[in-house]
Amino acid sequence: MYPFKSFKALGAVAAVCLSFTIPSAQAAGMIPETPVVVVDQALGESTLNVRNSDDQPALLYSSIEHIAEDDEPLLFLNPPVARVEPGQSQQVRFILHSAKPLKTERLKRVVLEGIKPVQDTSGAHVNLGIRQNIPVILRPANLPVERMPWKRLVWTGAGNQVQVSNPSPYVVRLARSVNLIPGGATLDLGRTYILPGEVLSLPAPSLLATHVRLFPATTYGFAVGNYDAPLSLQ
Repeated sequence: MYPFKSFKALGAVAAVCLSFTIPSAQAAGMIPETPVVVVDQALGESTLNVRNSDDQPALLYSSIEHIAEDDEPLLFLNPPVARVEPGQSQQVRFILHSAKPLKTERLKRVVLEGIKPVQDTSGAHVNLGIRQNIPVILRPANLPVERMPWKRLVWTGAGNQVQVSNPSPYVVRLARSVNLIPGGATLDLGRTYILPGEVLSLPAPSLLATHVRLFPATTYGFAVGNYDAPLSLQ
């Protein structure tokens, strides 16, 4: 509908692909089987298989990392440390612990790091492998699956700012840059997600645009191409 294309837009597509796709099977170290972990509160837990792609045994260290906007300790994992033989996989269990039902999706991250011993003439020391850091989405029980949550975002412009709000119960994942259409001005979200109930204000050079072009990703982190959302001016 809008023929605008630019190197910035193409760069955003490349960025979202790199940010959201599963690590390459040829990468060394501990490789998670999926790029995202989803924990449904109705089940209370989920699992992730992590494969040791190296040719020697290593210790897999797993830990939960909170995002800046949500540090509530709702998630635990087991085991935090496990020995994994070459070419073998270790299952990591994610356990949701909440005293009350979740009302919206919540976002955490899990850090996976392989540590292998190395022997040299100076004695034994450890060798840190590639560190994987992937999202974990906590989903309320009975929340319907939404395949295109980015369509629920509301974009408004006033003065020299564009405001985006997420009135939905879903975590929306997207490239951190969006473009104003027409014109192609680039706005920086500062991160690759918008949380439920969140409102972000972005400085804009002008508000002659009618749409905002974003580059979303599915829950499991796969880029789906650009989407032009209507921009309402106030």
